Amino acid sequence: MKFTGKVIKYGDNIDTDVIIPARYLNTSDHKELAAHCMEDIDTSFVSRVQEGDIMVGGWNFGCGSSREHAPIAIKASGISLVIAKSFARIFYRNAINIGLAIVESEQAAEAIQEGNIITADLDNGILHNETTGEEYQVEPFPAFIQTIIENGGLVESIKNGSIQ
Repeated sequence: MKFTGKVIKYGDNIDTDVIIPARYLNTSDHKELAAHCMEDIDTSFVSRVQEGDIMVGGWNFGCGSSREHAPIAIKASGISLVIAKSFARIFYRNAINIGLAIVESEQAAEAIQEGNIITADLDNGILHNETTGEEYQVEPFPAFIQTIIENGGLVESIKNGSIQ
């Protein structure tokens, strides 16, 4: 699993209400959710995010409610990978379940800056900052999680027989 993208960076305690405000939870349309992703904290996000971009956050990313709408909105906006110092556990599981790649690295999340270009090789657990030349080690995904992400989520993995 390899990703390359430009970084959009946020701080600590980015909660699910900031990722997708509750007033938009009456839809399950992924494009509609993406259109409002991050709007209460960053009104420019939807106009500047590009397919393949990488989101970087601080501590406790995805805290708050357990709604799947938050990782769906991030993924549908075009973000290919989220790197954070730590994730709220339910957000972490929801992200994997919907096929959004996420990795924890305090060192990388601290050093990587807005606008940097990152190449992530999640098979080997390497994040390479193309802008600065720095590299960071992360835990490679186990094969079953790679399968889930590659198939676009847990449900799709079960439907196509990749996971039983």
